[in-house]
Amino acid sequence: MKRSRLSHLTLSPAMLVGLVFSTTLFVQGQNPGARSAQGLVVRDPGPRGAPVGAGGPIANLTHEQLSFFNDAATRFVNSEGVQDGLGPTFNGDSCAVCHSQPATGGTSPSVTAFPKVGPNPQVALATANRALNKLPFFVTADGPVREARFKFVMNPDGTVDRSQPDGSVHDLFTIRGRDDAPGCDLAQENFWQAGRQHNLALRIPTPTFGGGLIEMIDDATILANMQANRPEKWRWGIRGKPNRSGNDATITRFGWKAQNKSLIAFSHEAYSVEIGETNQMFPQKRGFFPNPPPASCVSFTSLPEDRTNYASGDPLGVPSDDDAFATFMRFLDQPTPSCMGKNCSSPIQNGNKLFTDVVKCALCHTPSMSTGKSSFTALSNVQANLFSDLLLHHMGERLKDDISQGNAGPDEFRTAPLWGLGQRVFFLHDGRTSDLLQAIRAHHSLGSEANAVIEKFNALSPADQQDLLNFLRSL
Repeated sequence: MKRSRLSHLTLSPAMLVGLVFSTTLFVQGQNPGARSAQGLVVRDPGPRGAPVGAGGPIANLTHEQLSFFNDAATRFVNSEGVQDGLGPTFNGDSCAVCHSQPATGGTSPSVTAFPKVGPNPQVALATANRALNKLPFFVTADGPVREARFKFVMNPDGTVDRSQPDGSVHDLFTIRGRDDAPGCDLAQENFWQAGRQHNLALRIPTPTFGGGLIEMIDDATILANMQANRPEKWRWGIRGKPNRSGNDATITRFGWKAQNKSLIAFSHEAYSVEIGETNQMFPQKRGFFPNPPPASCVSFTSLPEDRTNYASGDPLGVPSDDDAFATFMRFLDQPTPSCMGKNCSSPIQNGNKLFTDVVKCALCHTPSMSTGKSSFTALSNVQANLFSDLLLHHMGERLKDDISQGNAGPDEFRTAPLWGLGQRVFFLHDGRTSDLLQAIRAHHSLGSEANAVIEKFNALSPADQQDLLNFLRSL
């Protein structure tokens, strides 16, 4: 076998990033822009400033519902230690580690765009309480919070068994060495080797704003929207399908691949997967697939660690943290755009028209759907301006992550809701870019349902492209 010229080199983390992701990831940072023949530079205007317009409760909550929302918001930002249930593997020690941009409940923070937020919190968590973790090469102080999945099972010797799909989350850190975890000997996963084997799939947090509205959109509404303008969608190469629960076959809608059915399922799974804390839906501790954690790392608490507090004399103290997290997301309002309709500037109005009528982005990014009749009055018959059809679409070779979840295949993703996009810092499922223009163009590749739409965008004049970007940053 011919020896590679690189076989004698020691690869730095920075070099590994280039080698592992050179075929799929853009370099982070602001795009210098695309210059037209007329000299106009098309640029992402970047995250807009105040007012935030997100993070508050939805209107028309009762006094009692608002009390539960406020209590849940406090729990959402609370940090957990091992004695509380953290670990033995984890990506963060609170919900807010992942969901804080531009307000609690959002997505990954950024020290670059919002210095008051502070650097990526995963950097400090790696060695908090004298933990022995090394920072994975894909986590940086000015980059996004990330989780990692292995595409296929990794053998103990570091080779990959491509006949056995994995797809599960492999947490970045363990509690080994922490002051509050004496005796735990669970070593960190070898993400560097997984990278060399092209066995990593990365994801960043999805925003949770308006979660209760998404939950209350009827399946019938989603399916009716899927059938709307069907001939036109087919002409543009757009298909789309729902992901569904494997048990009751209803439409699932949360997560990058719409893999979770409800906010209850989403919150309980996240507590188990991202923080490592057991709960009433996931009562066993996680190790690294396919192995459970060693006994030395699970003896610190009784299971499940998060549970209903039946003995509480205060109604606010009865729900488990996971149930409270679901309440927080359920009553969290949808983001407010910087302007609406005729109150927007002419360029933004033009960008809205281009988005809907010319480029046809709205064939997937449906501007709004209405909720059904809910037992919560505040969520009943509300227009949700989510800019998503909540369906799965093939996104092609450039964006595929080789992970299958439910009906979602290796290159299929839920249409990402665009509400709140104006203040997001990182884009696409893996946070590969902070530049909106790059994110749009990454939708074009072999097998993508968005190819015709992106070709239409690329054919716009530079001024119209800029108007469309400005419109998106107004959301």
